[in-house]
Amino acid sequence: MSYLVDTNIFLEVMLSRRRKEECRNLLKQISAAKIRGMLTDFSLYSLMLIMTSHRKYSEIKKFLSSLTAYKGLFVYNCTLDDKINCIDIVLNEGLDVDDSIQYAAALSLNAKAIISFDAHFDGLEIPREEPAEVLKHL
Repeated sequence: MSYLVDTNIFLEVMLSRRRKEECRNLLKQISAAKIRGMLTDFSLYSLMLIMTSHRKYSEIKKFLSSLTAYKGLFVYNCTLDDKINCIDIVLNEGLDVDDSIQYAAALSLNAKAIISFDAHFDGLEIPREEPAEVLKHL
């Protein structure tokens, strides 16, 4: 069973934020296929937008190129059904569109959990786990 890896996990590393080492350790385990992770195309696009807003063009190119080396990471292309379900999630769960598309994808993938620092995912059918929690399962 795989985890959906939220955008903020990658941003911690890419923007050298406070919890970057925790995220880096998780991503190393995914890269080595000790953990199976899914990244949505929506997250990829979001990462590109955020990094280009910081004018970090070479970093985003390096990141995108590095994804091919991740043995345990798969990119999921959100379907039209996911996008339709996203609106139901907005209406029923009160999540914003960004979080709802991630959650809709997690439901489609039957994800074990969403790896994220975003507490908006708490209390949903698919649980949220932080990187340190996932690493404890190894």
